[in-house]
Amino acid sequence: HYFIQSNLSMAVDAGELEQLLKIYYSRLFPYSPYIDWLSYGSKEYLAKREFCFTLNGDIYLRYKSFSNLDEFRKELRTVNPFKIDVGAVYNVKPKDHKAFKSFSAEEREVVFDIDMTDYDDVRHCCSDTSICADCWTFIKIAVKILDTALRTDFGFSNLLWVYSGRRGVHCWVADEMARKLNNSGRGAIADYLSLVVGGDQQAKKVSITGMLHPSIKRSVNIVSSYFEELQIKAQDFLSDPQKCDKVLSMFPAGSIQDQLKEWSVSHHDSKTKWNLLREAWFSYAKKRSINKDTALYEVVLQLCYPRLDVNVTKGLNHLLKSPFSVHPKTGRVCVPFLAKNVDSFDPFSVPTLGDIIKELDDWTGEDNTPDYAKTSLKPAVDLFKRFAKECKAESSEDNKENAMDW
Repeated sequence: HYFIQSNLSMAVDAGELEQLLKIYYSRLFPYSPYIDWLSYGSKEYLAKREFCFTLNGDIYLRYKSFSNLDEFRKELRTVNPFKIDVGAVYNVKPKDHKAFKSFSAEEREVVFDIDMTDYDDVRHCCSDTSICADCWTFIKIAVKILDTALRTDFGFSNLLWVYSGRRGVHCWVADEMARKLNNSGRGAIADYLSLVVGGDQQAKKVSITGMLHPSIKRSVNIVSSYFEELQIKAQDFLSDPQKCDKVLSMFPAGSIQDQLKEWSVSHHDSKTKWNLLREAWFSYAKKRSINKDTALYEVVLQLCYPRLDVNVTKGLNHLLKSPFSVHPKTGRVCVPFLAKNVDSFDPFSVPTLGDIIKELDDWTGEDNTPDYAKTSLKPAVDLFKRFAKECKAESSEDNKENAMDW
């Protein structure tokens, strides 16, 4: 996986990035659907939205706000930020906040941040900022579980999934009901969706008590469809005694650990060891007339379930990197994608600024073609346009009934 890892970890020259961004903001950034989305049909709503621009050298310009598309476009082209973050909608225009005694966040999308580094205790192919095709499967599982839960359990429909540009994904829940939630409401959603709980020193991080909730059973079914591919084959998660002991510690203390000491040091492959482990647990559970499935569910969920940065979700005024921002370390564009297509979404083929500007220069088709449509950004921009249109029309019941499945 060395080649893929180096592709997403390489540093981009700041001077070159600065020049490419000038072209990007001048010719390729999707201004119109972007403003349609964040205004939700109201200029006043847009004017109270916070933007944060990060300049070369990690200089942060917070509490930027704009009354219309032209203001935003002019500022973006003038400032040429290396990164764009989007914040909350406040009670007053953020750019004027110092003139008011009361300045507080009132609304924003419910957001989720999934970062591959949070899986370092259960992935063995990569670590830190590196990713490869094998561990990207963790992200596929996360998208499927969270998207299904947000739609089925909470009834949300306007969800935008966005690649973060290097090692993760973000989700923006744009339904009006979601945007109006306070911190405790957001916290309740985050807690409901958080199953893996505990620090580095805690061996067992998933505990299922009482009757099995349908959402947990649904998550187990999703995880099970990837488990052999991800943990048994790609991560080879039982390949040495240390890994075996770690998995054994996820079972109830004092259950099967002693009888499997030789199993930990055996030379069987991970698939054989997993089958032997399951057999040992089933035998233990049967003798004691306890549910044989619960402990296994806890183990597979700890190994594969989404790792949420709950503080991002709970905080009403938390900043999150914007769709169509550019990752300053990789030069890749933060493009949206459909959750239902996550299995075919390839983060390693997401275009860089260099790619799309070369495509722009190499275009030989019709001159009246929009610039973005001359590049590999076209599918992402077209998807984003449809999403922004649905957000703008959300107040219409007829449009709700005919809304696309995002």
